[in-house]
Amino acid sequence: MGKIFCLMGKSSSGKDTLYRILREELQFTTIIPYTTRPIRWGEQNGVEYHFITDEEAEKLQSQGKVIEMRSYHTVYGIWKYLTVDEKTIDLSDQDYLMIGTVEAYCKLREYYGERYLVPIYIEVDDGVRLQRALDRERCQERPRYAEMCRRFLADEKDFSEEKLLEAGIHKRFVNVNLEDTKQELISYIGSCSGESKMR
Repeated sequence: MGKIFCLMGKSSSGKDTLYRILREELQFTTIIPYTTRPIRWGEQNGVEYHFITDEEAEKLQSQGKVIEMRSYHTVYGIWKYLTVDEKTIDLSDQDYLMIGTVEAYCKLREYYGERYLVPIYIEVDDGVRLQRALDRERCQERPRYAEMCRRFLADEKDFSEEKLLEAGIHKRFVNVNLEDTKQELISYIGSCSGESKMR
């Protein structure tokens, strides 16, 4: 039986880096979310996200293909993030990896069934995250510091202890050292997937 490993964490927790590492080292098939937000420097369409317009998001929703969708009121307008059922997921024996939020994880769990979803929550000290976010934003062609601050504060609500407990997410992976976290995740995924994904 396949699993969907849902990687979650507040902004600048290192989840994007860990996602890339796990995708490459464990040769995961990925579930790529969609978003209407602008593409950032270093991102590629169809790798981190499918970047679409509001009209395309509405069309996918009207076609009944949207599993879950979240809208964020940013300083640059409303940005939507959505997971789309592309009818390509086969959970009979295939494992998948995706990045999501607590809300997205819960919706996917409802859609596919609890036994198929495995939450992976990445945790980092808030001060470290804030410095990482600032360093990343400085590298952008057009830094969006106000949006960075909004996202940082919104994460406190989106990943609150109450929401994590309500979702049944108890296990944490504290990302102090990337290599240590990577090894811990590889071991954990191997123990959950039925057959080890370690080479």
